[in-house]
Amino acid sequence: MRKMKKYCYGFCVLSSIIINILFAIYLYLGGRGSGGGSTGGGECALSWSEKAAAEAEAVAAISCSDHGRAYLDGSTNSEGRPVCECYACYVGSDCSQLSRGCAADANSGDPIFLEPFWMQHATNSAILVSGLHRMSYRYNDNLYMSVELENHIRKLHSIVGNAITKDRYIVFGIGSSQLLNAAVYALSSRNSSSPSNVLASIPFYSMYKAQTVLFNSKNFRFGGDTKAWQLNNSTNNMDVVEFVTSPNNPDGELKNSVLGGKTIYDHAYYWPHFTPIPAPSDHDLMIFTLSKLTGHAGARFGWAVIKDKDVYEKILTYIVVADLGISKDTQLRVLKLLKVALEEDGKPFFKFAYNKMKDRWDTLTSIFSKSTRFSIQHIHPLHCNFFNQTRLPSPAYAWVMPRFSSSGHLADLVQSSTLLAPPLFCSPPLQSFSEPPCPPPHHCRLINISKGERERAIDA
Repeated sequence: MRKMKKYCYGFCVLSSIIINILFAIYLYLGGRGSGGGSTGGGECALSWSEKAAAEAEAVAAISCSDHGRAYLDGSTNSEGRPVCECYACYVGSDCSQLSRGCAADANSGDPIFLEPFWMQHATNSAILVSGLHRMSYRYNDNLYMSVELENHIRKLHSIVGNAITKDRYIVFGIGSSQLLNAAVYALSSRNSSSPSNVLASIPFYSMYKAQTVLFNSKNFRFGGDTKAWQLNNSTNNMDVVEFVTSPNNPDGELKNSVLGGKTIYDHAYYWPHFTPIPAPSDHDLMIFTLSKLTGHAGARFGWAVIKDKDVYEKILTYIVVADLGISKDTQLRVLKLLKVALEEDGKPFFKFAYNKMKDRWDTLTSIFSKSTRFSIQHIHPLHCNFFNQTRLPSPAYAWVMPRFSSSGHLADLVQSSTLLAPPLFCSPPLQSFSEPPCPPPHHCRLINISKGERERAIDA
């Protein structure tokens, strides 16, 4: 009898242990989900995200004839339902009608050419954010920047080989645009009686002048073209901050500093899909932007890689005082995008992007080779360490020049074709590229065409 009780007791203990183990596994695999049970396969059941996911899928499913898109935050009809927002050159409720006489917009810098890649990777690149996500100004470590995102940015540069980040500081900004002026602020003189001269070599990105003039600081002023300024001034007794855009916007040339002093390197286009990467950039202050890397201009995210601690602290102070850091939602989205871009060491992403830009460059080259009125810039091959081959650049812009004496208005000639003119970059004699484009009586000598638009806009 005692032996029987002993066996019974042992059986009960063993059964209890097994039941507890099974219950723990059940809880771990989602048995506690408030949505009610497991979805199978070890995945947690959807709860708060279910409605949001359904709304997103429903809007994404709205047919716009591949010539437009509906958005959760976009236009709605009288019933409050999202409707198609048509791409350039298309109209109609479903964007199926081609506008007659539609012109290609040479003035746009929207890098939307990567949209097909992100459509193919919609699942891996999607995020769903709850209403309580990151409500604080700071992360738990009292920082304004995501450490995980910073680590992925460092990994990105290491894989691509376009910038040295070891022993450097990184600061996030609202696009590279905010960082450009933050860098000018950090490098400029603190002596208001002798403000720093901000310079850039023609042709240059017009925002350099526009921001410097707009902020109207007593510590810096716009000094114009670097080489022209150098001819008339000595840097021995004058404080200078030089912008170097490399590859240059808009002609795509790799550039170096003219003066060799305090320099801001704008590397917006220093990625394998725009230019061969011959070596990592190793400058004191380098600025990059997500918009030209992944095409997500609307996310408004950029970063600076900085060598000097004092400069880093000044730029960080500028960002914190101006905006108390960068949106946590944006940082989450950027992290997700970079994870996708870095899959298989970035090869699928950069190969897709490069092929898109190369095909467009080849098309433009073929078109302009037949023109008797226009030509575009000549480009030269370089060895690209990322792709491990020698190849031609595939610039973001075609830099269009007349094949005749520049006595007439290039804008008039272009406007007579299927391009919108005047463009962002246009050269009146003796004026910088940040001036309003081609005001009378000046004559346009140069014009740029963006290659970053959607496929159908390029076809148009």
